[in-house]
Amino acid sequence: MKRAHKKLDVWRESVELATHIYKISEGFPKTEIYGITSQIRRSVISISSNIAEGAARHSSKEFYHFLTIAGGSLSELDTQLEIAYNLNFIDSEQKQDLDKKIESISAKLAGLIQNIKKKVSSER
Repeated sequence: MKRAHKKLDVWRESVELATHIYKISEGFPKTEIYGITSQIRRSVISISSNIAEGAARHSSKEFYHFLTIAGGSLSELDTQLEIAYNLNFIDSEQKQDLDKKIESISAKLAGLIQNIKKKVSSER
């Protein structure tokens, strides 16, 4: 089976973000291991996982579906990081760095979604 997702910049960036988030969240309070730490980790893992799963599907329509799920997970992550910042679990420098990474992934994901959406429309 070919691994088309590995050719996608947005997938690579989302894997890097997940790795970064895991390292940062190690410093969160231990009382949050089943709370925000778990939520943030699930959201960030979902981004690259859904991109990969969609890329492995056999139709553009299915790929589009999984890309939109990845976009939802990115929005969840953004919200959770805002809460983590408000709770002082991450500092302003970390927040700015994460915001840049999220913006980059969001832009790439939006471009890919538009491209796949065109394919879906032309396949009808």
